[in-house]
Amino acid sequence: MKKIVLTAVVALTAIATQAQEGISKNAIGLRFGSNDGIGVEASYQHLLSDKNRLEIDLGWRSSNHYDAVKATGVYQWIWNIKGGFHWYAGAGAGLGSWSYDYHVGPNHHYSNNDFFFFVAGQVGIEYNFKFPLQLFVDFRPEIYLINNDYHDSFGPDFGTGARFKF
Repeated sequence: MKKIVLTAVVALTAIATQAQEGISKNAIGLRFGSNDGIGVEASYQHLLSDKNRLEIDLGWRSSNHYDAVKATGVYQWIWNIKGGFHWYAGAGAGLGSWSYDYHVGPNHHYSNNDFFFFVAGQVGIEYNFKFPLQLFVDFRPEIYLINNDYHDSFGPDFGTGARFKF
């Protein structure tokens, strides 16, 4: 009887370990995105449970005449696909500030700056290597609720990047 119980415990532990293979408690790296300009974000993930985590990103965007700094927090649900592949979806919010500077000749200069607030969704796929590296591609649509001068009400943000797992 002891052998059967021990075998069952070992089998369940192996199944549970394989179900979330490669997901570590923390990961930090860079996310390169495009939403009204190319930008980079420092990205941090913290595992809350076997199927949930929090992602916090802090970054900047730059285009022809706009510059922006923004912080985003997203609560995510994680699902195993196979091996080191996982897909995730989540919802969150963010805030930031922007500045606009445009010269139309020597006598015409337009500039403005303000802050913005947005809600966001996120869906993506990641691959977790057996060594401490995670590669990912995601889509984060953002709906701006305060200050639409920076961007229209909707901003699609496609991103890719890598994180170090620890």
